[in-house]
Amino acid sequence: MADLLKNQVAVVTGAGRGIGAATARLMAAEGARVVVSDLDAAPAEAVVAEIEASGGEAITVAGDVTDPAFPDRLMKAAVDAFGKLTVLVNNAGYTWDGVIHKMTDAQWEAIVDVHLSAPFRMIRATVPYMREVAKAEMAAGNKPEQRSIINISSTSGLHGNAGQINYAAAKMGIVGMTKTVAREWGAFNIRCNAVAFGAIETRLIKAKEEGESISVHGETVTLGIPQQARDVLTMMIPLGRTAVPEEAAGGILLLASPYASYITGHTLEVTGGYGI
Repeated sequence: MADLLKNQVAVVTGAGRGIGAATARLMAAEGARVVVSDLDAAPAEAVVAEIEASGGEAITVAGDVTDPAFPDRLMKAAVDAFGKLTVLVNNAGYTWDGVIHKMTDAQWEAIVDVHLSAPFRMIRATVPYMREVAKAEMAAGNKPEQRSIINISSTSGLHGNAGQINYAAAKMGIVGMTKTVAREWGAFNIRCNAVAFGAIETRLIKAKEEGESISVHGETVTLGIPQQARDVLTMMIPLGRTAVPEEAAGGILLLASPYASYITGHTLEVTGGYGI
């Protein structure tokens, strides 16, 4: 265990699997105490068990990020457990694809809610534990402790993507949100950055032919992309391959770490060179 995030307390949403789980494990390995949040309690608890088995500290707080009451409950649970809050990673989400002329209002609203409205509410819920605490530190004549918010964006947002107008709009919106938070909260030593991921090996880019799905508002949503599209995508990546979740987590850790102490309002592209 290293100490890059020693004395830090991190909340990671969507941390039961994929990028979120890898981020929670990596942050814990670097000394952070981690709140592992996910819609499903079982995978989140499994991640906590891994962290604890490796000597780290973590708790599970399960819940739906689109529930307007959940962000306040999540941040309070983090502070009740660990005494403070210094890092928030807005990672939770999924895709519900469709071409423009066939996309329903339900598809549009669900994806914008989970990828844009939910992160806004999460950030707002940190106010008593980040912004107000920093103000108190300043009033006492001290420099505020470093705090950091990392929002997850996507190349679909930066470049657009056929079949994903809802996801692309939300993921570009998160870039604007990130820059606004950076402008408003920079004076309190609260940095806000985004990470735009390319092809990371999670449920969202698995071969659609494998048939993995989730239930959204009573509808079955098939995850992934067709294998043919995966093959084409891989050919467009200069590094010639997709990434594993641990590589994605590395970008998030960088922006949460002291090495990024003068980086805010930035969108880091972790893409293997896709889109350059």
